This record gives sequence, structure tokens and C-alpha cells, in this order.
Amino acid sequence: MPFGSFVSFAALDLLLVMTPGADWAFAIAAGLKGDGVAAAVIGLAAGYLAQAALVAAGLGALLARNTDALRIITIAGAVYLLSLGITAIKRPAPITAAEAPARSPIRSGLRGAAVSGLNPKGLLLFFAILPQFVVAKAAWPVPVQLAALGVFHVATCSVVYLLVALGAHRLLRSRPRAARIVGRISGAAMILVALALTLERVISA
Repeated sequence: MPFGSFVSFAALDLLLVMTPGADWAFAIAAGLKGDGVAAAVIGLAAGYLAQAALVAAGLGALLARNTDALRIITIAGAVYLLSLGITAIKRPAPITAAEAPARSPIRSGLRGAAVSGLNPKGLLLFFAILPQFVVAKAAWPVPVQLAALGVFHVATCSVVYLLVALGAHRLLRSRPRAARIVGRISGAAMILVALALTLERVISA
């Protein structure tokens, strides 16, 4: 893979990951709860790793051409984000250990995987943007190039979302009122993303 293609993808990918969205909102919510941060971030990474595997296996192009499948994934993702957002607004994360019930790491991980795995924006990144940086005549086979770029995206997401979650936990731990406000804002962000995805599907239908 030409180094220039990788650098170009890395710059664009970092810009996209640094843009707040559903993943950021979920990472912040996990950080505010205090427990299960690592599991939540691993879950987010796992969802994107599954998408990367689909692309590298050649299923990405097939799914990208199937508008009905993309519509179903979009609606499913929107509904899930909507439910998470409503929950975050109604029951913002408690801060102190005495207030916060323990959450299963497996449950946190599965939630994270659902958020990223059903995120249509992530699907578009893998199925529409990522292939543009693959060079057919490069020394590496195309599936290997796709896998390498996908792994880079997963690694970038893991680092950024872990920092976001830990930052939310450390900065807001001693500020319960501010933490609840941020928690509700995160919930509202999830709801807005869900509505935007649904509207986008309706318009493009």
C-alpha cells in the first residue's frame, strides 16, 4: 500500500473519529457511570472490527449495493440509539459509588458493540470511503489493504473513545450536577443522531 494513501486515509479517519457523534455520547455515558469503561470501549471497537471484517471479506460491496439492507440497519441503529438516549435523559448516570449500581462488563461491551455495529455512519466509512484509498496494483492484495485500514480505524476509535470516557469520568466525578447535565446532553445527542438517520433514510427512499 502506498504510504501516501495510508497517510491520507489516516488524516481523514482521525478527523471523522474526532467528530462527536453517537460513539462519543456512549463513551461519555460510560465514563459518567464509572464502571465498565474498558468493556464499553472494547465493545465499540468490536462493532467496528466486525464491519472491517465484512469489508475485507468482500461483503461490504454487496451490502452497499443493497439499499433495503442498509435501510434496515439504519432503522435498527436509530431505534437502539433512541432508546439509549431516552434512558440517559430520564436516568442520568449517578456519580458516587454509593449511588451507582454495578454494571456487568459483558452488558457494557454488548451495548458498545451494538452502538458502533449498527452505526450507519460507520458502515458508510467502511463501505464507501475506505475502498477509495485502496490501490489495486499495490504490493499488498486488496483484502489485506482493506483489513489494514480497518484495523487502523478500530485502533484510532479505541484510543479516542477511551480518552473521552476517562476524561468524562475524571473531570465530572466531583461535579454531580454537571455530570447529570452532561449525561442528559449525551442522551439528547443520541436522540438527535437517531432522528437524523431516520430522516436521511426517509428522504433517500
